[in-house]
Amino acid sequence: MSNHGPAPTDRIKQKAPAKAQFAATILMLEAFVVLFATLVLHGLRSVPSVWPDGEAPSAVAVWTAGGLLALVLMVLSRRVAGPGGYVAGSVVQLPLIASGFVLPMMFVLAVVFVAMWIIALRLGGRIDRERAAYDAAHPETAPNVR
Repeated sequence: MSNHGPAPTDRIKQKAPAKAQFAATILMLEAFVVLFATLVLHGLRSVPSVWPDGEAPSAVAVWTAGGLLALVLMVLSRRVAGPGGYVAGSVVQLPLIASGFVLPMMFVLAVVFVAMWIIALRLGGRIDRERAAYDAAHPETAPNVR
């Protein structure tokens, strides 16, 4: 028995919104970057030349801030498609940028991730609109929406 795609009367399965998938992926990747940056900052605490005033942050402060930001990013990655999720995901980009004041390389990574966040929202929204337009033009094969 050979399968050559859906028959004209077949309905395809509803796909998850591309915008939500892209945004969730970016937030989860950011969570991993924050976790690794926290590890780096923890290791740099013992390097005196890194702290010109001689006051390195405590391990508790490093892990609390890094862990909390990573946790928020992970939770948001699962809730991004819900009410206010995209706004919350955009707001959480600010502490990611601000982390560059403690670990300067984070400025570079934050700029890259903010760019990817904007692209994910714009491209994902465009893909979702094109899918909806296609489904409207081809109702016979459009997914069943409950």
